[in-house]
Amino acid sequence: MFIYLSKKIAIPNNIHLKCVSWNKDQGFIACGGDDGHLRVLKLETQTDDTKLKGLAAPSNLSMNQTLDGHSGAVQVVTWNEQYQKLTTSDQNGLIIVWMLYKGSWYEEMINNRNKSVVRSMSWNADGQKICIVYEDGAVIVGSVDGNRIWGKELKGIQLAHVAWSPDSKILLFGMANGEVHIYNNQGNFIMKMTISCLSNVTGAISIAGIHWYAGTEGYVEPDCPCLAICFDNGRCQIMRFENDENPVYIDTLMNVVSIQWNQCGSMLAVAGSLKSANMEKEINVVQFYTPFGEQLRTLKVPGKQMTGVAWEGGGLRICLAVDSYIYFANIRPDYKWGYCCSTVVYAFTKPERQEYCVVFWDTKSDEKFVKYVKSLMSITTSGDFCILATKADENHPQEDAEIKSGSHYVLVLCNSIGTPLDSKYIDIDPLFVTMTKTHVIAASKEAFYTWQYRVAKKLTALEINQVTRTRKEGRERVYHIDSTPSGANEGGLDFAKAFTGRESGTIHRYSLPNVVLIQKYTLNNRAYYLSLNCNSSRLAIIDIAGVLSLLDLEVRTSSADSSGSQASAGDPSKFERKDVWDMKWANDNPDLFAMMEKTRMYVFRNLDPEEPIQTSGYICNFEDLEIKSVLLDEIMKDPERPNKDNLIKFEIRSLRDSRALIEKVGIEDASQFIEDNPHPRLWRLLAEAALQKLDLKTAEQAFVRCKDYQGIEFVKRLGNLQSEAMKQAEVAAYFSRFEEAERMYLDMDRRDLAISLRIKLGDWFRVLQLLKTGSGDCDDALLEQAYNAIGDYFADRQKWINAVQYYLQGRNHERLAECYYMLEDYDSLERLTSTLPENHKLLPDIGQMFVTVGMCEQAVNAYLKCNQPKAAVDACVHLNQWNKAVELAKNHNMKEIKSLLAKYATHLLDKNKTLEAVELYRKAHHFLDAAKLMFKIADEEAKKRTRPLRVKKLYVLAALLIENYHEQVKTSQQSKAKGKKSEATFALAGLLEEDAASTDNRVVDNAWRGAEAYHFFLLAQRQLYEGYMENAMRTALHLRDYEDIIPAVEIYSLLAICSSASRAFGTCSRAFIKLESLESLDAEQRQMYEDLALEIFTKHNPKDNRPVELDSSPEGTEGKLPTCIVTGLPISEYQFWMCSVCKHCAQEQEIGRYNFCPLCHTSLS
Repeated sequence: MFIYLSKKIAIPNNIHLKCVSWNKDQGFIACGGDDGHLRVLKLETQTDDTKLKGLAAPSNLSMNQTLDGHSGAVQVVTWNEQYQKLTTSDQNGLIIVWMLYKGSWYEEMINNRNKSVVRSMSWNADGQKICIVYEDGAVIVGSVDGNRIWGKELKGIQLAHVAWSPDSKILLFGMANGEVHIYNNQGNFIMKMTISCLSNVTGAISIAGIHWYAGTEGYVEPDCPCLAICFDNGRCQIMRFENDENPVYIDTLMNVVSIQWNQCGSMLAVAGSLKSANMEKEINVVQFYTPFGEQLRTLKVPGKQMTGVAWEGGGLRICLAVDSYIYFANIRPDYKWGYCCSTVVYAFTKPERQEYCVVFWDTKSDEKFVKYVKSLMSITTSGDFCILATKADENHPQEDAEIKSGSHYVLVLCNSIGTPLDSKYIDIDPLFVTMTKTHVIAASKEAFYTWQYRVAKKLTALEINQVTRTRKEGRERVYHIDSTPSGANEGGLDFAKAFTGRESGTIHRYSLPNVVLIQKYTLNNRAYYLSLNCNSSRLAIIDIAGVLSLLDLEVRTSSADSSGSQASAGDPSKFERKDVWDMKWANDNPDLFAMMEKTRMYVFRNLDPEEPIQTSGYICNFEDLEIKSVLLDEIMKDPERPNKDNLIKFEIRSLRDSRALIEKVGIEDASQFIEDNPHPRLWRLLAEAALQKLDLKTAEQAFVRCKDYQGIEFVKRLGNLQSEAMKQAEVAAYFSRFEEAERMYLDMDRRDLAISLRIKLGDWFRVLQLLKTGSGDCDDALLEQAYNAIGDYFADRQKWINAVQYYLQGRNHERLAECYYMLEDYDSLERLTSTLPENHKLLPDIGQMFVTVGMCEQAVNAYLKCNQPKAAVDACVHLNQWNKAVELAKNHNMKEIKSLLAKYATHLLDKNKTLEAVELYRKAHHFLDAAKLMFKIADEEAKKRTRPLRVKKLYVLAALLIENYHEQVKTSQQSKAKGKKSEATFALAGLLEEDAASTDNRVVDNAWRGAEAYHFFLLAQRQLYEGYMENAMRTALHLRDYEDIIPAVEIYSLLAICSSASRAFGTCSRAFIKLESLESLDAEQRQMYEDLALEIFTKHNPKDNRPVELDSSPEGTEGKLPTCIVTGLPISEYQFWMCSVCKHCAQEQEIGRYNFCPLCHTSLS
């Protein structure tokens, strides 16, 4: 940063000032002094010239109002920015709150305790509350509308300062004896603050200032110190929070009167006085520090006694109250910024994010690319690239194996849109970073590091990764500046040399790329900024006080008239300019440079200055006799929306003069002037002017002089044209005046040329317009090309609907399909499929599109239309439509579908996905295989003793699959016989085929046995619980036929319970006998059954109340009677209901209550 005094305002009647405060939002400055003097000023920049912005614009007092109301010396002034109020207090303890009304300040409230004097007042961060502390220990907290919230008397304590925490939860009270106490916002004491910066200090001390930055514009880095406490003896501590154990210590070695943070907490101004070297008088100074205690700058201020310091809201100016004057100083901050390949890169902080927001603003296209970077240290740019130096993230494990532990810093190489291309972890602190087209050099206080970076020109991402992995030795090296460490200060650099400046004032010169120390130079001051000119013959040095000097590195060889030429070049050793804060050498001329001195820019040619230009911009680039400068101060006011007005181009004098000569005098004289002051840019200017006047001879000579081959070609082509109008049209097109050129072509009736011009420009909308407006037929091929190009224009911007309209007219099926797919308009895609001719090359792609969205049928149609049945089958398989796949395979005589199916099924079974395999077989209509798997699952589940209902469902599903299989066999027979024989013959043939095919008869014949068993098992228990004991017992008796499916223990246990409950103890006794004789029981269980039987049958006689048919069911006339699946009883009537699917029966009156078959759950409707 650089700071210089810029303005001085005298207070009338020599009234000495006591305090000053600057309103950050509205820009009002309040200053209070002796005899009740209170004044509000406002500096406004009044400018008619739009180019003059920021500090360069002249500023005048737009308000200068004296506020009457105080009688004693005004000691405290403080602003409430949110509510536009000013609070002031004088030595008599009178407090006045002022408000702004119609452009003037008026008293709003007055308060006086008449007891003591107010020492300090502080508004909290949101302007809602004020805390006022009196010398006698009284504390009052009030609200913005004047109501008192609470008050407290701290006994036996003299108060001097007060500060709110950013969240308004804590108050700090500074005592007159130098202690700081921490209270909560209700006035309850929490603790004393440890003031560790005062160790080994004797004598009385007092607090010079407490300022707690409220974080309104974000923090410089996460966990940044923000609470500054400074004492009059110059000791200072900066803390992260109120009870921080290890704060930052500063010993300013001065008598401090006041401190204040700037608007974003990145600089602390400490104002006071310093004993000068000869110890006679003290000088007023303001020292500037970072939150980490590094001193940035010292500003000396004239006058006897400084009393206050205040920052402007934008942080670009500071005002100081000295004696009866207010001094203003301008600050040129060290923004983190750079300029590469017409892109301005700059960084700023936001309150809601911890990271820095780095903006890459392309000034040509006005596009912005934003990147968030943690702990950014600096931005350096050169050519097309930029280097971001950051601190390594402690929390993230460093992935890369090559990264050494202990590398605390990272250099990231980015291109001009912020894409990281490469990065290096380094162990030295990159305080100074500079880069050339081939090297990056980073310097810390005692060492420097060089990295020869490489950028892949046209490599794929994969190859880029390989390049960064193969780390060539010698591409990076670290050098110590000497064995005794001392601070290196800024590396300025180019191809041949590297420079390192040191605090002692020596400069080391190294050669690159082999880094050998060539020479040491001694300066009589400490270098702050170094810069080499384009051929490394001169070094420019700006020292810490802002003095620019030059150092000749090569003895300039001069011809015979050495004395003359040496004199003309000026003597660099005598050259010196003060108050310089930025400078840039021209990229193409070693004797040309531009520099910023206060708010003026000077251009020097051979050490002769041209007349200065008023500006406060930072210099981006100086080439082609043009200086690009960027008004960073203006951009930083609204950094998320940079404006092109803040980028200014200045032409230097020779360019302005040549332009004036060409315009006013003529080409002859101008070419003579340029001959005397040659520069490619000037020749180009002449060439362009000559072209405008169609002076082809001069134009060609000028193009030759500025080595513009395309220009020479263009002039030759113009020479071959006959008509004058034609030449003018071509020149207009050359100067990008395309509308004018097109109009000329159309006037000459050369529509073809106008169209070809527009095609070259890619302006297809205009091409279409020209094609349609012309008389006669236009070229169809060209018209289609135009439609397609416009379609491409919309498709590139993802406006698919507009694109479709143009592709339809341009008959571009490929792009149409793509647009329909993007729009998810599958109906149109299907229609497109039907309109395309067979075997069209687009059909497979459309088929693939349908597959990706799971539309099987449409995909199959597309594949079949282009004669790819294999792809169609693959699509079906991919989408699990196996039945369709099998059908297609059969129709197209493809053998491999069976094997495919089997392969997929075994794959599923290996992965233990049996149910998926069943589903697969079912979809492929292989019902028998599915049923076998299903029975296997059901048997396994039954063994596991899972819930009986679940097992029943599994058996039902298996049985239904078998029914599907029967159906399939029957239909296949029918389709073979095609109506020659009777129904009975079909059925018989079907059964015979089934018999031949089926190996597992149990599965096919007794498909429903498992389902029946579990159905009756569940039914018996349901009847038992519902109290139909008799029916339950009969159902349980029926279960005896199913011992192969349900374990006998379960069946007979259930039978014993049901029969004992219906008091049929004879049946019960037989059930117990069966249970006791089961071999599956161990001795202990058998013993338990015997004990239970003994207990029952000692009380009850083993006889049934009414006889029970013990056989499964009475014999009917034609064998066994069917069992009702609703009640579990045999059906003796001739009329009964039978299910159409599972062929099981029920009594007519019983089934009436049901909507679904109780066994297979088929709908009865």
